Amino acid sequence: MCRLLFLATCLTALLLSPAASTTTKRGSLREVTDGNWEEILSGEWMIEFYAPWCPACQQLQPVWKEFADWGEDMGLNIAKVDVTDQPGLSGRFIITSLPTIYHCKDGVFRKYQGARTKDDFLSFVDEQKWQAVEPVSSWLGPSSFLMNSMSALFKLSMFIRRCHNYMTEQLGIPVWGSYVIFGLATLFSGLALGLLLVFIADFVFPSRRFSSPDYYQKKQTMQQARLLQRQEEEHEADGEEDDDEEEEDGDQYDVWRRRRGSPEGRPEPKAPGFSDEALRKRVVGNREEEEEDEEDT
Repeated sequence: MCRLLFLATCLTALLLSPAASTTTKRGSLREVTDGNWEEILSGEWMIEFYAPWCPACQQLQPVWKEFADWGEDMGLNIAKVDVTDQPGLSGRFIITSLPTIYHCKDGVFRKYQGARTKDDFLSFVDEQKWQAVEPVSSWLGPSSFLMNSMSALFKLSMFIRRCHNYMTEQLGIPVWGSYVIFGLATLFSGLALGLLLVFIADFVFPSRRFSSPDYYQKKQTMQQARLLQRQEEEHEADGEEDDDEEEEDGDQYDVWRRRRGSPEGRPEPKAPGFSDEALRKRVVGNREEEEEDEEDT
């Protein structure tokens, strides 16, 4: 009897083994994570972004599973992404509402915005209605630099949230204490990043005082040149003042000659043996003596 039971068990296992293998067919519902998301860049995919706490997502799950059963017949890969476990993919695809469904064909992504029934999903793929939908631009694609940055930012935010929960729930740190810790960490990390950027800038674009060995000599030469130029300007200004004084003395000399002219109103003739320059100096000396006499009186 024991042998018969053993043979029956083995026969049953052999009969059920093909059926078990068929459950792992290509059209079954697949899970996309941060580690294998690049697989969706090849072939045709329908991807649902959901969260377990979302009521609309909970209503869609039975329909999405029925739709996944048709994946093998249509040559279609059907997958889902839990945004609570995969925050990087949430940022990479800019998920702002749940559930969100994307169609992907050879790395070109289009957002599905139709009705959420199995027949609508089938007709969208079978009749190629996705061709009428505008694809996501390349700079907003999940593999672009911008979306890689967004993914890293979402991962960082989730990491900070988990650290906050660990400190408040496991270590018993008050909420305000956790905020202080994160504030200090942000401050010191910003200072470190700033110093790093300064060092990089000095290395890539060094200052002229370090790049040129003759920097200080050139600087001193320029200062001396500026000083000489300033002295020349002051000397020219003094020369102009002297010229103005000489012109003023000449005008006063002409006035004096007119005042001391002949009774007939003609200018007094020059004395023999005296030049104009000597006569001018004599007149200027007489004028200075007259001014001194007036000051004495």
